Amino acid sequence: MRITGTHFAYFQICHRKLWLFSNGITMEQHSELVDEGRLIHETSYQQRPNRYEELEIDGIKIDYYDPAKKCIHEIKKSASLEPAHEWQVKYYLYVMKQHGIEGASGILEYPRTRQTKEVWLSSLDEEAIAEMIFQIKEIIQSEHCPEKQKMKICKKCAYHDFCWTNENTDKP
Repeated sequence: MRITGTHFAYFQICHRKLWLFSNGITMEQHSELVDEGRLIHETSYQQRPNRYEELEIDGIKIDYYDPAKKCIHEIKKSASLEPAHEWQVKYYLYVMKQHGIEGASGILEYPRTRQTKEVWLSSLDEEAIAEMIFQIKEIIQSEHCPEKQKMKICKKCAYHDFCWTNENTDKP
């Protein structure tokens, strides 16, 4: 089974979301927030496709890669889930390293707030990622969907209605 960047990000955010997505229950196509993020990605740096390459390795797809500087550029709508974004980029760096691309780095970009953050992969990160990959596979291959948990991010999640419709007392 190939683990994509989406799997890795969802693992950081919500194990239930990871399981649902991995088992063919996708809600992103109905989410205005996902559409907004896609629009920001497509319109923020329009010159990028001319300067940088798209890179696809082992199930991950990196939209903007600068091979001269060995740098991934990952565009996100908001920094509200920055730890998940950071681990997603670290996972990309991990996969690149597994394929012989040593010393690469990443830059998280938040165009709406004009913020950026550099991301590097340490040996401790590599150990953590290997363990996370194992846990992701366990979740995905489980016969049972993880229980829903009340989290602040639920309100903006594409799966919100799926998880919380008809829930009067537990709704976040």
